[in-house]
Amino acid sequence: MKMIRYSAYLLLIIFLTSSCGNGNNTTGKQKITISGAFALYPLTVKWAEEYMKENQNVQIDISAGGAGKGMTDVLSDMVDIAMVSREVEKVEVNKGAFAIAVAKDAVVPVFNTSNPLKQTILEQGVDSTMLSKIYIEGKINMWNDIIKVTSDPIDLHLYTRSDACGAASMWAKFLGKKQEDLMGTGVFGDPGVADAVKSDKFGFGYNNIIYVYDFHTRKKNDGMEVVPIDCNKNGHIDPEEKFYATIDELILAIKDGRYPSPPARDLYLVTKGKPANKAVVDFIKWILNKGQQYIEEAGYVNFPSEKINHELEKLK
Repeated sequence: MKMIRYSAYLLLIIFLTSSCGNGNNTTGKQKITISGAFALYPLTVKWAEEYMKENQNVQIDISAGGAGKGMTDVLSDMVDIAMVSREVEKVEVNKGAFAIAVAKDAVVPVFNTSNPLKQTILEQGVDSTMLSKIYIEGKINMWNDIIKVTSDPIDLHLYTRSDACGAASMWAKFLGKKQEDLMGTGVFGDPGVADAVKSDKFGFGYNNIIYVYDFHTRKKNDGMEVVPIDCNKNGHIDPEEKFYATIDELILAIKDGRYPSPPARDLYLVTKGKPANKAVVDFIKWILNKGQQYIEEAGYVNFPSEKINHELEKLK
């Protein structure tokens, strides 16, 4: 599988402090280290920033490299917490993975706003059967074959993720498969796929919603458009399936189930075993309490109180 290398994203690391390693450091502060999913990265950064304002004796280092990397890091004691944007697998649980659900989001299919067939694509959408023919079977590689219009042939340039990640895992699960079954040019990271689609008039990919929408304007980023999912497979997008104009409309559709799950999914913070480090426990408890106020403004979906209480009970 061809890979587009985005070296900048290989270095997509935020050091909210300057020291390395777990535990205490020369500043006398308690340190928490986190790595993993691009999907959860922006929200976790926001949580860390707000938490450290209130707890100046704590410093938090965060890096994004994909859910797979985060899981590997936490199970090998390289970090305290992994950000994971998919269900935790049984084999990972057997190795000690302890997961706390903290928020929800979704993966959406995306294309370039300069696509000459844009309006027809938005009107007709694409259903899961068609997506399987594109991503799994490789039977469709022309835009014309998706929307069934008479025009000059237009190549479809397909992108997928090259790194082990929750977005690809959930996208494949929506199609009844696994990440390794997905076809397309492999690109590293959510920002990489977004940039590939924005720079390719005929590009088709999938992204976590926070890389599709600007959480300040609440509208889609320049150059990106969402391919509506034709959930009832009737060949066109009905009024109740039109909820992509703003991130707030999409969040509501995820909440009420109009957008399917998967590719909507829970997001997790994972530790190796039930956390015993007081700094880690306090941070996660803060996320499940005060930290919930930042979720929707950051472009994510929060949980009902019953689920939050369930997750808190797991920490007792």
